[in-house]
Amino acid sequence: MSATCVTSLRCEYLVDPLGLDECRPRLSWLLATDRRGARQVAYRVRVASTQVKLAAGVADRWDSGRVESAQTAHVAYAGEPLRSRDACHWQVEIWDETGASVRSAPALWTMGLLEHADWSARWIAADPEIIRRDPAAVAPTLTEPGTPAVFRRAFSVPADLVRATLYASARGLFELRANGRRIGEDLFAPEWTDYDKRIHYRSYDVTALLSPGANELAATLGDGWWSGFVGWQETKGRYGSLENSLLLQLELELADGTRRTVGTDGAWQCATGPILSSDLQMGEVYDARREPRDWRPAREVAAPAAPLVAQRSEPVRITETRAPVSRTEIRPGVHLYDLGQNLTGWIRLRVEAPAGTRIQLRHGERLNPDGTLYTANLRRAKATDVYICRGGGIEVFEPHFTFHGFQYVELSGLPGVPRADAVTGCVIHSATPPAGHFECSHAGVNRLWLNGVWSQRDNFLSVPTDCPQRDERLGWMGDAQVFFRTATCNMDVAAFFTKWMIDVEDAQTPDGVFPDIAPRLREDINWVGLGNLGGAAGWADAGIIIPYTFWRVYGDLRLVERHWGAMVRWLDWIERHNPNGLRVNQLANNYGDWLCIPSDTSFGTHSPMKNLLATAYWADDAAKMARLARALGRAAEAARFQAMFEKVRAAFQSEWVRPDGRISVETQTAYLLGLAFDLLPSHLRAAATEHLVANIRNLDWHLSTGFVGIGHLNPQLTLAGRADVAYRLLLQESYPSWLFPVLQGATTIWERWDSWTIAGGFHKDGMNSFNHYSLGSVGEWLFRHVLGIELDPETPAYQRFVLQPFIGAGLDHARGHYRSIHGEIRSAWQRRGAGFEWQVTIPANTTARVHIPAAPGATVGTDGLTVVERTDAFAICEAPAGSYTFTSTLAPA
Repeated sequence: MSATCVTSLRCEYLVDPLGLDECRPRLSWLLATDRRGARQVAYRVRVASTQVKLAAGVADRWDSGRVESAQTAHVAYAGEPLRSRDACHWQVEIWDETGASVRSAPALWTMGLLEHADWSARWIAADPEIIRRDPAAVAPTLTEPGTPAVFRRAFSVPADLVRATLYASARGLFELRANGRRIGEDLFAPEWTDYDKRIHYRSYDVTALLSPGANELAATLGDGWWSGFVGWQETKGRYGSLENSLLLQLELELADGTRRTVGTDGAWQCATGPILSSDLQMGEVYDARREPRDWRPAREVAAPAAPLVAQRSEPVRITETRAPVSRTEIRPGVHLYDLGQNLTGWIRLRVEAPAGTRIQLRHGERLNPDGTLYTANLRRAKATDVYICRGGGIEVFEPHFTFHGFQYVELSGLPGVPRADAVTGCVIHSATPPAGHFECSHAGVNRLWLNGVWSQRDNFLSVPTDCPQRDERLGWMGDAQVFFRTATCNMDVAAFFTKWMIDVEDAQTPDGVFPDIAPRLREDINWVGLGNLGGAAGWADAGIIIPYTFWRVYGDLRLVERHWGAMVRWLDWIERHNPNGLRVNQLANNYGDWLCIPSDTSFGTHSPMKNLLATAYWADDAAKMARLARALGRAAEAARFQAMFEKVRAAFQSEWVRPDGRISVETQTAYLLGLAFDLLPSHLRAAATEHLVANIRNLDWHLSTGFVGIGHLNPQLTLAGRADVAYRLLLQESYPSWLFPVLQGATTIWERWDSWTIAGGFHKDGMNSFNHYSLGSVGEWLFRHVLGIELDPETPAYQRFVLQPFIGAGLDHARGHYRSIHGEIRSAWQRRGAGFEWQVTIPANTTARVHIPAAPGATVGTDGLTVVERTDAFAICEAPAGSYTFTSTLAPA
């Protein structure tokens, strides 16, 4: 394909989003062609109010005119001010370096309800009488989930309907139907936010679900995060209420330009239905014999004080289904299924049984030594679904307002032998698009990378949770920041983290302290266990690390600008409480290098290692803020934060760095932070690296880092010239190592290096998740330094980037790709003895600095490129867009 095509049109990182509340949305697209040197020289964006106008060339909302620019990302809408409900049909035309122009296919975004006054619907809740009148229904309590309510409203649709849009929100979770058909594919909507600060609404085009004449709109309302169990708390109602409420506004646009509205109010009816209880952690009980009856008027209730905002991220959806790999009858009538993969979601149950048959599904990640389901690590989460059959034929059941983390499911209560298709696993997560792929000659490393992808999928559910199975499932910020770069390699998480950074700022205290988890739970209501969840080193610092890395990967400065005030307030707080440059005055919690070897699971703030770690993160925060300030044109703040970095760096060196390059706190992570955060004098970096390698050697070539250090381990070794050690650690098979869990059958990343061992079995601590992505942050090294796909040190977002693989012992080939915001980068290398061949693709409208591995003096095949520099290990070329094949001879290992 030599002709240029314009593809992948997106608005605010989303494809054809409905109901935006971003008044100057940004537009992005890609160029596709295999022509070498292909680039965009100009673009023109047209935005129209209808498809017909766009097709006719009438850009009545915005016509950018021809803009001489190579920009294809974050082009901000600059047309007429957008209003609530506006439809925006858009198209981009580009001119390439040959002078040819090409237009894209049309795309769409619509605006949501931008003003409070746009909402005419009323918030409604169920009449408690429906519970009292239903002997099977259960009223919610602080310790038990209640029976979800069902709401309905009949209405009439005129024959001249043009468009029907439903705006929906809830305190709780909704499932919506129009004339019995499900509205949308979203799950767990509206998604988790700090409900005291903001509540999401969703927008749906329901035109195709309605017909002229009589229609019915219905909703089932579950607990979710609003009133269900959240975290390790013994009681529900983290946000102060056990009552769920619903807000729906259906707008019917007619051919004459008028609009009719059907909104929730006291005229709606409510009843109980087949769901007897449903909770995110506990599971669901569903009686298929029950139909909603004894309808009563709904109650109008007070609207929340928090504003309604559009969701900025992809919705949670079913993204895959999986058939079991085995079924075992472990005792009469009790069947254990293995799905072959630890996942987040639920079981789609297909059965045929007499009415009243009670079927139970219990979920777990592993098996006990006797072959039964292991559930000890679930703690208070029951993770149990119950289905009571209707009878009369084949029945299919999926739960509605719960999810589980599991590989194994125990089915009981079904008479006879289950059907072959009785159990299907449904995989759910925020539907972030895949971005990268990695594979190599080592099957264990391939499984390791895949385990990281699965743990990311399983835990990126509205927020980046720590684990999907037990009574926790919280947005721990330290976990998110150490894995963030890996996450960007695996999937496009731009919209997902745009949403979550709002949660992070919402959780910041008035005096500037970022939280340890986001959304942060209210700790003033029946709180038990670890509290004061804010300000922890390496966790709260995610409030700066993620916006910085987000800018580097996606080139997004708007996100940085919007959170800049919060980021500055955090550094103000640290500086105010630590005037001497050492971060020793902290809040209640410091998790240190969490779950390092030997493990430290204390929360205290005072130990040499914890003080070192906290000070290192302060310095790194300041350095990142200085660079961001320069990118934003904030010269005074750049100077302030650069000076702050220099002060903290000097204090770090004075306190912990010895003249021989040794760090007085002799841990791998201490050396890694010193190297990664540029805290060491330049003349001591090589010596510090050798001390780090000596530490690894003394542990018989094993790692000992925890959550904080692990992501830096192989990158820093590689950048310091010890890729040989990085490869040795990658391929280590005995405990502790990345491949140890793989060899024990792991299909996800484990929380602990010793979650299970041959000698000791299961870790005795209840904190023992088998689906915890943090220790899988080696994934970024596989992309950055094995495939060699790396950011340019100065230019963000891969419009210019570096290709530089480091070849180590143990791998004969590696190949993969990364779909950046500027296109798909491909890298595939193989070696045969000393011979080396490397195929790369540099996407259109980008350039790369290519480092071809080669022995000193070796002949290098550059596929027409010119070598501009030689080092002992690489021949370096500047490469425009295109596909290339390079050859060379490698130095002896």
